[in-house]
Amino acid sequence: MHTNVALVDEKAQIKRYKIQYSVSDYTFPEEASIHRLELDETFLHVELADGRRLSIPLWWIPTVYHADPQERQKYEISRNRKMIIWDPDKCAINDEVRIADYLGPVMTPFS
Repeated sequence: MHTNVALVDEKAQIKRYKIQYSVSDYTFPEEASIHRLELDETFLHVELADGRRLSIPLWWIPTVYHADPQERQKYEISRNRKMIIWDPDKCAINDEVRIADYLGPVMTPFS
């Protein structure tokens, strides 16, 4: 099959932009530690020590979602500041929330 297609020699136009900041000027978080948290009727709002804010829907955590709002307030932050703990000896909730679980997917070698 023979076609009459003309080949076009196009030169790509490359734009170059000045880089304002080097990589060393940026801040990348190394680990998440809890600074403080607030609960409302819909979310668990977590402020991390590095300034990030995370809002976790309560329905993602059924034990907290279905608990009385007064019981939700009876949390503790772990010593290493990585977990939120509801101690069943101190409230009607028995749960632990590891904040790293809500910061995005963890890539494993077998994913």
